[in-house]
Amino acid sequence: MVIVSVTPEIGLDDGYTYAGGLGVLEADKFYAMARLNKPYVVITLLYNNGYVDYVFSNDNNPVPMPQRQPRSFMSKLTPSGYLRVVMKDTEVYVKILEYRLNNARVVFLSPQSPRWAYELVDRLYIENDLESKFYKYVLLAKGAAEYIRARVGLRNVDVIDLQEAYTAMLPLVLPLPPQKYRMIIHTPGPWGHPSFPAELFRREFGYRFFEDPVILTELGLSMSGEVIVVSRKMRDVVSRVIPHHMHKVRAITNGVDSARWVDGRVLKAFNEGKLTVEGLASIKQEMAKELESYLSRYKPGLRIGDSITIAWIRRLTRYKRPDFVARFIEENPQRDGIVFVLGGKTHPYDEWGLAMMRRFRELANRYSNVVYIPDYDVGVAKFVLPRIRLMLFTPFPGWEASGTSFMKTSMNGAPTLSSRDGAVPELIMDGVNGWLFGIDERCLIDIGSDPRANDINEKEYAEFSYKLNQIIQLYYNNRDEYWKVAVNAVNTFMNKADIVGVLKQYYKF
Repeated sequence: MVIVSVTPEIGLDDGYTYAGGLGVLEADKFYAMARLNKPYVVITLLYNNGYVDYVFSNDNNPVPMPQRQPRSFMSKLTPSGYLRVVMKDTEVYVKILEYRLNNARVVFLSPQSPRWAYELVDRLYIENDLESKFYKYVLLAKGAAEYIRARVGLRNVDVIDLQEAYTAMLPLVLPLPPQKYRMIIHTPGPWGHPSFPAELFRREFGYRFFEDPVILTELGLSMSGEVIVVSRKMRDVVSRVIPHHMHKVRAITNGVDSARWVDGRVLKAFNEGKLTVEGLASIKQEMAKELESYLSRYKPGLRIGDSITIAWIRRLTRYKRPDFVARFIEENPQRDGIVFVLGGKTHPYDEWGLAMMRRFRELANRYSNVVYIPDYDVGVAKFVLPRIRLMLFTPFPGWEASGTSFMKTSMNGAPTLSSRDGAVPELIMDGVNGWLFGIDERCLIDIGSDPRANDINEKEYAEFSYKLNQIIQLYYNNRDEYWKVAVNAVNTFMNKADIVGVLKQYYKF
């Protein structure tokens, strides 16, 4: 039996086919399933110009640029024929390209004609208008349905996982018993739950929905036999949002692929049962030299030496609160013995995120101990994350579904200072294998309009700043105790957050 996962993005080690955490998570699942030699098919779209990169203008404004798919990536895709689907009462020809690894494959759907269909997949999550956005995901649904019928076979399908709301049209096109579908919700935030005018569904599918607009998440929830959320805390959060579906909601906390993300030296010591305080400290000293050399491309002349390297590095958006680290740097300028590594980019329509990119770059220009990596991607993450010494994970309480960046660094002996959100409450014990600040809020507070949000931010920033200063003092005054926390982080996360354990919960093998 074949497991099918349909997703709008996937963050492989090659190509530009993802925007953030969902894509990276789906790639971790794919690589692990391939190593396990399981029959696994991921279906997604091939975006001609990727997601987004940035260059900075002379006045420090980030200018969005396309990401042209590299030849090295395209050469790894195996052409596997064509399929035809009908959209807008027109036949659309779709090329099939497959990324194969053992018994697993990623199926990229690439429309060739007519021209309007080709243009639907120009960029990931970037569209000219609402109708183009709608038809992009109609293409994914109809293309996936045809591929499953023709290349997998309905009798061979074990389960179809619908990753996030953008895939929720598939059951309209491929009606199967509800137990064949599972809806995976990767975010409680409103950006993950788009809606479209009912007229578009009537025109394309012939359905006349009572509600207008039609919320894709509600569609997927109604037509799936099971719903999975990606942390225990998220289950509590969504219970106040979708109470009418909670009878079929299960929490499976995200993980990461240790084989993909953990440095070989740390992995070897852990597997041999030889991960000690002294051993980890020695490995991290080697890593500091490597990180210094790597970061010099962004900050010529940077010196790390024995400094504590503190990173805030992920997608730039308001609820992740990158302003916490920016404010700390501004209030504690030029701290000796500290190197701040800032990284991440935002969606080109996110004005708040664009302003934060400017702020990060200004901090890097102003201070010799601050580095900013605007072109943060999987390749950068695989090098940088294992080599830092402290991770900052600061989402507004209730808004982070799970988070995996703190898992990656913890597995590599870089513990985290974190707010109590996402999967953190399940995995981090304050002062034991990381550090915590803030409240454990389990309902969605509107961070843009609710007056409570500002009070929470101010109180949590004060605790964050206090805790971060304490950790820095611990690092310099009681180094063995610091490395003890780091060793505990490795042991905890390698045992509890590896993706193979997550997959066993999903697929019962």
